[in-house]
Amino acid sequence: MPKLKTHKGTAKRIKISGSGKLIRERAFGNHILAKKSKSRKRNMKTAASVNGKIKKNLKTALGV
Repeated sequence: MPKLKTHKGTAKRIKISGSGKLIRERAFGNHILAKKSKSRKRNMKTAASVNGKIKKNLKTALGV
């Protein structure tokens, strides 16, 4: 069976940490920020890890 190609759209958005966790950026932080609270905007700056069943699908897309 041939090697799988890396899904480049996923590779640009998801990074793999040293321990193998998948790290992603949070959504909704680009516009319409006036109505969002300071704590909510601050939380959107932090990275998040991918959990659950989608983690397996993303690892396949990344070729890991």
